[in-house]
Amino acid sequence: MGSWSIGHWLIVLLVVVLVFGSSKLANLGGDLGRALRGFKKGMHEDDKEPQLRADPPPPPASTAPDATHDRVDR
Repeated sequence: MGSWSIGHWLIVLLVVVLVFGSSKLANLGGDLGRALRGFKKGMHEDDKEPQLRADPPPPPASTAPDATHDRVDR
């Protein structure tokens, strides 16, 4: 009395299919698969070391003449 045989599991499976319907079970299985893949992907991304980005280069110096540098000696 504590051990379930394959016959018991088949009856349980038949009752579950009758109660929920095969389409709902297929949708549930697909949702569960997508959730597990997302979880595995998230765990795999945590293993990667974060890549440090360098500071962007400074903007190029302007070559236009500046008003303060255009002094004329008189």
